[in-house]
Amino acid sequence: MSKKTKGILFIILSAFCFALMNLFVRLSGDLPSMQKSFFRNLVAFIFALAVLLRSEEKFKFNHKNLPLLILRATFGTLGILCNYYAVDHLVLSDASMLNKLSPFFAVIISYFYLKEKVTPFQISAVIIAFLGALCIIKPGFSSLTTGPALLGALGGLGAGAAYTMVRKLSLNGERGPFIVFFFSAFSCVFCLPYLLFAYHPMTLQQLIFLLLAGLAAAGGQFAITAAYANAPAREISVFDYSQIVFAALLGFIFLEQIPDALSIIGYIIICGTSIAMFFYNQKH
Repeated sequence: MSKKTKGILFIILSAFCFALMNLFVRLSGDLPSMQKSFFRNLVAFIFALAVLLRSEEKFKFNHKNLPLLILRATFGTLGILCNYYAVDHLVLSDASMLNKLSPFFAVIISYFYLKEKVTPFQISAVIIAFLGALCIIKPGFSSLTTGPALLGALGGLGAGAAYTMVRKLSLNGERGPFIVFFFSAFSCVFCLPYLLFAYHPMTLQQLIFLLLAGLAAAGGQFAITAAYANAPAREISVFDYSQIVFAALLGFIFLEQIPDALSIIGYIIICGTSIAMFFYNQKH
């Protein structure tokens, strides 16, 4: 099996894991996003801790990277909280699609922060993708969905900013497991005060679903790391959008959710734009 094929399989596995994570978050019921985020990141923290303890360098990191690590963790935590709120209030595939705006946000942030060149084609792709997002957000159609949808898009912004910081940290030589460890620890500490003062009692079933969400998230993190270790992003990143298919199927099977026509048009626009960007990157 070629490395590219392995990369594709790993990124599809990652997409399935993240779709499962969103399903488990939704099934955990009416709990605050802060509480859900804490338990999700606690599992990821334990996994990252185990990986670091088995490595030779343990917890060593470049102290010059600390501001970037904090920025990555801050944006990542914002992204998770907004995404979880959207998952609880929208159709599962809508919430997943809005989170997948992150690559387009990353293009914009990379231009301003990393000074990376942005071509007219990429600018056009970003604009078209946001028009697709408007089909999902449906501003003004219903206050019950517009607010959560806007927060879902904000979650995509947080994720895009976090990925940009990860790229910068990787260029600075920081290790992937330590980045995950720092982010998970930061997120747990951030959510802990809320848990201490406004904890919502959970049933055993809710706790199990949250722990399963954490396991699925950890699986997704390790799978996507393995994917990009086997093949460059420009060759495989488009397959990450298989998460929307998985989310739609899981939402239909377990939650009896069916996206409306406008949302489906939005999916087609955003996924089509992503595929076009994929082939553009391949060519250039």
